Amino acid sequence: MNTFFGIIQNMSAILNEDESLHCVKVLRHKVGDIIRVIDGNGTVAVGKIEAAHAKQCAVSLVSKELIKPSRNYHLHIAIAPTKNIERTEWFVEKAVEIGIDEISLIRCKNSERTIVKEERLRKVAEAAVKQSQQAYLPVLNPLIDFKEFLKKESTGIKLIAHCVEEEKRILKEFITVGQSFTVLIGPEGDFSKDEISMALTAGFQPVTFGKSRLRTETAGLFACNAFAAINC
Repeated sequence: MNTFFGIIQNMSAILNEDESLHCVKVLRHKVGDIIRVIDGNGTVAVGKIEAAHAKQCAVSLVSKELIKPSRNYHLHIAIAPTKNIERTEWFVEKAVEIGIDEISLIRCKNSERTIVKEERLRKVAEAAVKQSQQAYLPVLNPLIDFKEFLKKESTGIKLIAHCVEEEKRILKEFITVGQSFTVLIGPEGDFSKDEISMALTAGFQPVTFGKSRLRTETAGLFACNAFAAINC
């Protein structure tokens, strides 16, 4: 049964234009077909297509339930977009499949990419949610300057992964089951010394992911895997 994102109200649902186009034109669904609809906030429904239009597909629901979150921890990764945006899209896709609650995009001093098509990343995240049969769409925050991000309230234990040689603890020493974390991942040129200093002042603790120097998107996925493995 194919899954689509939609706006669910009572016992009916409406698919947006992109999802309707995919449903009707690509997958060839028609009136009377049964599909699965999710809203990204935990509601999962099954219904029958009542109006199969490429711009707006209407669904009459036959069942609906609110799924409880499957993870017992909360993970927020703030990451600098890579110069090759496909690497950032890869990170978003795989992070969503593994399990993540919030992704923030940060603009740093050494960032090589300062513009991001956020709607494109949202579509990547939605596709990953559907592919992995989840009920919740992670929060995807717009690109923000690093200094501005530090001013925002961060959840739980706060960590910063950087490459400057200093005393650091390994990631697994921080992870405890059922805890909330915010992890900072820098750009390809790493965080600047000033940015590291600002993060430490804001309460972030330095962390290492091992002896190998990882790409930005690899570091982000490493963190997702570590939290998922310890909490599974």
